[in-house]
Amino acid sequence: MDTEGTHDAQHTAPQPSDGAHRPEPAVPRPAVPPTPPATAPRTPPPPAAPPTVPAPSAIPPGAAPVGSAAPEPPLLSWLRTPRPASAPGIWTLGHRPRPAQEPDRVPGRQLISGAVISFLCGWLLWSLLWNGYLGPYWFWPVDLLVPDAWPAARTPGDRTAYLVVSNAYYGLWIIGVIVVFGRIGRWSEVARRYVLPVIRLRRHTPASQPQPAADRAQWPDLRAHGATDAADKLAAEARTGRMNDVDVARIERAWRSVRSGKNSLVSFTDTVLRHGAAACAHPSGRRDLPRRTAHHDLLAHQVRIGTTADDLRNPYQHRGAGCALDPGVLGTSLLAVGPAGSGKTTRVVKPVVESMCLQALAGQSAVIVVGPAGSDLGPDEAFDVVVRVGRPDPDCDLDLYGGTTDPDEAAGILAEALVGDLAEQLPGGDSRRAATALAQLLGPFRAAHDRFPTVPELRELLDGAPQAMSALRTALQDGGDHTLLRELDARVRQSERPGDLGVLLADRIALLDRPAFAAFFDPTGSTRQVSLRALDHPLRVRIELPERGHAEASRILARLVLAQFTECAVARGDRSLFACLVLDEAAHTITAEALRGMQRLRSANAGAVLTLRSLDDIPDALRGTLLGTVGCRMAFAGVTTWDGARFAEVWGKEWVETRDVTDRQIIAEGAAMKAFHLFRHLVTGKAATAKAVTVRTVERERWSASDLANSVPPGHAVLSVTSVAGEHAPPVLVDLRS
Repeated sequence: MDTEGTHDAQHTAPQPSDGAHRPEPAVPRPAVPPTPPATAPRTPPPPAAPPTVPAPSAIPPGAAPVGSAAPEPPLLSWLRTPRPASAPGIWTLGHRPRPAQEPDRVPGRQLISGAVISFLCGWLLWSLLWNGYLGPYWFWPVDLLVPDAWPAARTPGDRTAYLVVSNAYYGLWIIGVIVVFGRIGRWSEVARRYVLPVIRLRRHTPASQPQPAADRAQWPDLRAHGATDAADKLAAEARTGRMNDVDVARIERAWRSVRSGKNSLVSFTDTVLRHGAAACAHPSGRRDLPRRTAHHDLLAHQVRIGTTADDLRNPYQHRGAGCALDPGVLGTSLLAVGPAGSGKTTRVVKPVVESMCLQALAGQSAVIVVGPAGSDLGPDEAFDVVVRVGRPDPDCDLDLYGGTTDPDEAAGILAEALVGDLAEQLPGGDSRRAATALAQLLGPFRAAHDRFPTVPELRELLDGAPQAMSALRTALQDGGDHTLLRELDARVRQSERPGDLGVLLADRIALLDRPAFAAFFDPTGSTRQVSLRALDHPLRVRIELPERGHAEASRILARLVLAQFTECAVARGDRSLFACLVLDEAAHTITAEALRGMQRLRSANAGAVLTLRSLDDIPDALRGTLLGTVGCRMAFAGVTTWDGARFAEVWGKEWVETRDVTDRQIIAEGAAMKAFHLFRHLVTGKAATAKAVTVRTVERERWSASDLANSVPPGHAVLSVTSVAGEHAPPVLVDLRS
């Protein structure tokens, strides 16, 4: 089998696990992954707390059939659960689609009372008929049609015939009364709404097992294309409980690579027969996360974040449905805005990170998580690498130059990180001149030393230290590189001009030249570094920023990671993996250049998840552009009215039907009516009026700024999503607690 090429010495070199069927390499921890055992390991036991969290097999509650003597593994029921096609953002596992328009639904109290009254009226009518209070007229058809001998009962046969005919006639009348009063009282609607669900609940029987050709647990696609032995092995692993949902998703991805011609059927079958459910393992050797806090469906690539509220402002087809996120909508990027404590991290960011880590274990995605130190974004065991910037004795380092060897590219990324937030104040209104100034130093330094400068070395060069510039000049002269020598001379001449950007760049790079960061950003190859150039492998990386004590440095590093991600995700040769950047607390990180980079992610099978406490944390000129760039927008409870106005503007308006009710006084004409109105006015204190209803169709905002600021309950958010294919869903109110 083919193996991936090795990276540079300063970067972590992923190693494929033994027995894997062409796995996508990642940055593993430990460096050499463990060898999968000969027999598939047991699925990890479910976590003890919280009780509502699904087991590591990620099977939703209630999926297993009821009433079987020996319950089958929940994985089989999960595989067989239907996933109907639905609008983007809807949880598809077991979803029952609803009509787009709400039917004319009678209120339950009115429906029950009407049914009871109609039943009593029908009973009263039949009692009056049966007891003769309405006369014998209703029985005349029988008297006219039957022979006279039958009522006289001259023979037993006549009496029997008369009883049969008369009882049949009574039955017709009973049926007629039931039909008439049943229609009046809507008995069919009562049965459909209240009786049938109870009957189904009490007489629930497990669905008949599907035939192997249609049973997903029997791996029919493998059987149809000649991998019968592998299908039998995997089906046995699932029946015995040695397989989980990550194994299913991972092996299905490996099978798709066989169907696309990237790998051979023989090698795939051999790997499955040798390792079973552990085949094609992630380079780290892990097959699940230590614990889960959300419901996941890896076959649909979804994570459930809540339930769409049963609110009149929500479209009828969305009410009561589960709300989910997946790469299909995250590929358009997600922006979540809400004050501290509104649930952005715990109810949205953490489930998304967990989902991306599970999909990375299945070989479907690569995730980079950036957040302040101490934020709960998952345990360390859920990631291949954890970079703790500013912490002593780091296990892994961050590549300051993004793994590139091109000085101009490295200068552009670094300039965006250092002065991107000041682009409007720079000459030209962007960071191009800053990138040119950096390139005039990075190019000569790399040519002289075959590497980029460290942070202290770059600071000296930007400051124009005579010793550093002289040493670099001497190295270039010895190498005979006159072109780069002219670049260095140009930088020296520009540094002598007033307002040179080198001074600003030196001040900004000095924020990273602190004792706390002395062990970081080492380009010499002596440390184990993470490079975002490896986004074509199923990476799971978490970067912790030292926001406390080094706030400005943290913002520089956040802009650096965002710039590297937008550049590296687009430059990937293999875009089969979904690349996801999760940036928790993106204040002072969004720049004009970053927005231009994010606009290119949609076509590169990549996306970003950003959170903000307020839109005031980014420049005013970029707020509208940011909301227009991202396809998924989320406003949490507690947003201000001016933030709500931005969301209301981008969500637009819709045509709605309104009813205007007006009261007009009734003018009595006759004396009796005037007396009655006078008496009514004395009793009620109100004049006799009549209501006039006017129905109009008007255009109104889907969610107004006032509604977003004042009508969103705690624990809720208003979410709109757009898929990569262009399909979009209107903003809906989501209960994030269910």
